[in-house]
Amino acid sequence: MMKAIWNNTIVAESDDTIVIENNHYFPPNTINEQYFTKSESHSHCPWKGQASYYTVEVNGEKNPDAAWFYPEASHAAKSIEGYVAFWKGVEVVE
Repeated sequence: MMKAIWNNTIVAESDDTIVIENNHYFPPNTINEQYFTKSESHSHCPWKGQASYYTVEVNGEKNPDAAWFYPEASHAAKSIEGYVAFWKGVEVVE
């Protein structure tokens, strides 16, 4: 079971992540939505498409753009469409 942890709190948990480029992508129904707020940030990956971001907030502390997902992934990355990955200090552990 993979867990995404930030500020000593499990923000996502799944035994069905997809690993791409050393990042675990969590199915959208496995994130604890109470900790996520959509951000206005976007970035572009040449082969996955346009990424959108979430700010993760736990116990009043915000971690801006600490999670990302591809709402409309390219054909090559359809398997992770909507799945959520983490960085910026969010630990992903087994």
